[in-house]
Amino acid sequence: ADRGYVLQTGEIVLADTAKALLENPQMQEAYLGAVG
Repeated sequence: ADRGYVLQTGEIVLADTAKALLENPQMQEAYLGAVG
């Protein structure tokens, strides 16, 4: 996919390219827990 969307309680909270979403600290924290 070229673009990805992150939903939280039915609302789009992040929308960007798949690569940018994977590198986004906010997305990492929400889905993977604390990073670093």
